[in-house]
Amino acid sequence: MPRDPNLGELGAFLKARRAQLGPRDVGLPGTGEPRRVPGLRREEVAQLAAISTDYYTRLEQGRLQASAAVLDALATALRLDTMQREYLATLAGKVALPPADGRARQQVQPQLQYLLDDLTLTAGFVIGRNTDLLAWNAMAAALVMDFGRVPEEERNYVRLVFTEPAIRELYRDWEPMARLALAHLRMDSRRNPHDPRLTALVDDLSARDPQFRLWWTSHDVALRAGGTRLLRHPVAGDLTLERSTFTCAEDPEQQLVVWTAEPGSRTHAALRDLAAGIEGVRRGRDGAA
Repeated sequence: MPRDPNLGELGAFLKARRAQLGPRDVGLPGTGEPRRVPGLRREEVAQLAAISTDYYTRLEQGRLQASAAVLDALATALRLDTMQREYLATLAGKVALPPADGRARQQVQPQLQYLLDDLTLTAGFVIGRNTDLLAWNAMAAALVMDFGRVPEEERNYVRLVFTEPAIRELYRDWEPMARLALAHLRMDSRRNPHDPRLTALVDDLSARDPQFRLWWTSHDVALRAGGTRLLRHPVAGDLTLERSTFTCAEDPEQQLVVWTAEPGSRTHAALRDLAAGIEGVRRGRDGAA
């Protein structure tokens, strides 16, 4: 019987999580002796989860399907948070998600494009499967970059974060933001961790960037949610924007991400100036037509 490839991902996730914990983190007495590798040993995780070391070893090697009870015990032993528990359960087949169709790039839902076009003081993006950038508005282009100059197959948020020097310069907190973007990509991958397009993206960026290669192996996961974006814009200066995410009912694999500014703030005034500039360029083009 062929082995479920998701179990290999589950095993890698378990291994990454135990590598980030020490005995003191989970209430085990330390021996005082240096360890050959960081993190908990397999037998320590097995002890905490009340299972045999052999059973846990086979789980980590992707050779065994775990029960819901064992997964819950492991999640507790490894101090997993809510998102990590969801990721673990999905890989183990305990949470049913519609499978992702990785054969072709998605197309933006029309209603999302209409909404983007109506936003003038707000930067908006539509993020699809595997962090593909499906659509954006004029303010997003003014704040970040002209996404239209990027070939469609390369319009991927994580790819741009790691390959566009201007984006590295734009984010004042590039490293934590880049690591969060990878955690989003890893969480997206739970539907189909062996999607050929995802594999090609990871292989390409791993070959290009040692930071990507290192951070991807940490198996961190996160859902898109609210947060703050700190930018250093070449024209508008330092900006502080709040990030919000909305899932499309017609296609849950498409999410509208918007960056807003507090009314009356310096950032809000800067966005108004940028919007005025965008409108001036548009009128100039219309007049020249």
